[in-house]
Amino acid sequence: MMKIKQKLVRLVKLVILVTLATPMTAQNKLFSLEDLNFGGTNYHNMQPKNLFLTWWGDQLVETDVEACNIVDVKTGKKTKIFTLDEINKWADSDEEADRYVRHLMNASFPYPDQPLVAVGNKKSFLLLNFMTHQIVWQDSISGQEANDWCPASKATAYVEDHQLFVADGEGRKHQLSTDGSRNVVYGSAVHRNEFGIHKGTFWSPSGQRLAFYRMDQSMVQDYPQVDIFPREASYEPDKYPMAGMTSHKVTVGVYDLKIDKTVYLKAGDPTDRYFTNIAWSPDSKTVYMFELNRGQNDCRLVSYDAETGEKTSELYRETSEKYVEPMNPILFLPWDDTKFVMQSQKDGYNHLYLFDKSGKELKQLTSGKWVVMEVLGFNKKQKTIVIKANANHPLCHNLYAVDVKTGRMTALDNGLGVHNGKLSASGTLMYDRYTTPDIPRNIDVFNVSRGYAAGKTVRLLTAADPWKDYQQPIFENGSIKAADGTTDLYYRMVKPTDFDATKKYPTVVYVYGGPHANNVQASWHWYSRTWETYMAQKGYIVFILDNRGSQYRGRDFEQATFHQLGQIEMQDQMKGVEFLKKQPYVDADRMGVHGWSFGGFMTISLMLNYPDVFKVGVAGGPVIDWKWYEVMYGERYMGTPQNNPKGYEKTSLISKAGKLKGKLQIITGYNDNTVVPQHCLSFLDACIKAGTQPDFFAYPGEEHNMRGHASVHLHERITQYFEDYLK
Repeated sequence: MMKIKQKLVRLVKLVILVTLATPMTAQNKLFSLEDLNFGGTNYHNMQPKNLFLTWWGDQLVETDVEACNIVDVKTGKKTKIFTLDEINKWADSDEEADRYVRHLMNASFPYPDQPLVAVGNKKSFLLLNFMTHQIVWQDSISGQEANDWCPASKATAYVEDHQLFVADGEGRKHQLSTDGSRNVVYGSAVHRNEFGIHKGTFWSPSGQRLAFYRMDQSMVQDYPQVDIFPREASYEPDKYPMAGMTSHKVTVGVYDLKIDKTVYLKAGDPTDRYFTNIAWSPDSKTVYMFELNRGQNDCRLVSYDAETGEKTSELYRETSEKYVEPMNPILFLPWDDTKFVMQSQKDGYNHLYLFDKSGKELKQLTSGKWVVMEVLGFNKKQKTIVIKANANHPLCHNLYAVDVKTGRMTALDNGLGVHNGKLSASGTLMYDRYTTPDIPRNIDVFNVSRGYAAGKTVRLLTAADPWKDYQQPIFENGSIKAADGTTDLYYRMVKPTDFDATKKYPTVVYVYGGPHANNVQASWHWYSRTWETYMAQKGYIVFILDNRGSQYRGRDFEQATFHQLGQIEMQDQMKGVEFLKKQPYVDADRMGVHGWSFGGFMTISLMLNYPDVFKVGVAGGPVIDWKWYEVMYGERYMGTPQNNPKGYEKTSLISKAGKLKGKLQIITGYNDNTVVPQHCLSFLDACIKAGTQPDFFAYPGEEHNMRGHASVHLHERITQYFEDYLK
């Protein structure tokens, strides 16, 4: 691994030197936000070329707009399977009746040993045999909410008019609930999508049982969102449980398709508890889930009998003085259904542990001062677990095979950059999309048993630089020490194309700084946001630093901010400012700061706590006081206003409104349901009382992030504010 780290360092230096040495002589075009922003009219053309790929068993398929092609994994040669026109002909599609498949990019092949493709239109979901050219199965509920189709039974779970239904493989409709409403929610993600939750229905391996969430939020206070677009504005309340206040209650039901019966897991009183990471045993007889107390410092893995709902065992318990955060369900070994793999950061970093089904920990499978980011699957032949991890370097995401018997890790890629792999059905093959600071995108396919080192990869795509005709800025990367004097923090710096070290440049610190995110990776342009390019083009330096509290650096790095959000983060960001001030080309009298969401909170925090440093700030969707943020996220990091009053007081920006000296623009979505408008409006009220003068702009109808072309308008507004007051 030392050799790989040295190789990364050489790559970093090479990228910087090449960028500095090549003054973009042939690149004359200037960027616009229509080129750079995701809502822009030319944004699609400015992205590196990609391929839509999926697996049909162990056969690789390209799912293009107009056709699906088998890709030979040994040569990369493509052979057409069928076209879009053929699919619509075989399906007897009717475009006027919305029974027309419009593209094949989402086509899937759910059965490894059968020539069946799954496609959908606005009216139905189809299984077509592309050998016999016949529809072998279809439903008519594809447009419903929370649609979850199960290949094993061809049954579909869905929500209609707040009620949960299952349509079985023969099309018979089974109604699982009758009391669904805005207050009682079935089959949807719960706990505000925290703890890795992103759905509300979970099919068993047999396809004959369905676990599902029922969330009673009738006791939760409504936040009074308003739709301003009708002639008379209408009330659109949103259930929003704030820190320290009454939260919703969740239960888990199990529906048995064979006997048309539902039981609920007997987990006890759901008040102030979180149920997450639902998993099934391979025989579909047992349901597993992690149960967490409201304080989020006591986590238990519990099993239940799927037939009766009775609790059968508590297999594992993890406690902490701060918090435990279960993010992933357990995974049974496909070659041994008596053992499962669990993820935990109990040793300080997220790693894999092997258990037997009685709950006995057999061994720790991975270890080291790095994190397992994702389990991609299993190679059944070699009995390995394939993972993505940053074992080579904190900024790299690399692929490895972990031998379950020995714990030996084998690298599956070149050790550089950011890799995203997807395994075939058996786990013997993988395609890998990856990028490095100077590679927009490459896609390779290879045999997992040989990996990258054997030189047997087949290149499917080398994406050209879509920015080659434009004046590109200079992207640099490096590290500084955190405020603790020992921890390495990584930064990205973006400089104008015609950068001149003898000049002084206005400099903007772009900040996020919060949990579950980081801004600096060893991907194309060091993971730069395209707005930074726009600012560099206008003559700014943009600086981005990942402070303590951000992700992928281990438990203690993340939990350093516990009960005092924003404080450690500001200390680290100011170390970044110290570094900037030492650079002769940074104009310390023209320093700005910008961020969104947690970054908005950080922006205003820095403006108020260091009023003589930052001349201009733009804060989007900012948290102002954590007592107005939601229960699950807020209490994990801050506790409640009742048990951490000093922490809430210290981090609140309301009492600091009078310290504002520079120019500050606050921007929000008028209907933000993540950081509700109460934050911004309360801060404006505090500024009025304190006699300070921030600027404010709201986007009607928009939520936490601006959608579509509104994002172009937003970033032009952000840019213009710095142009008006910093330049």
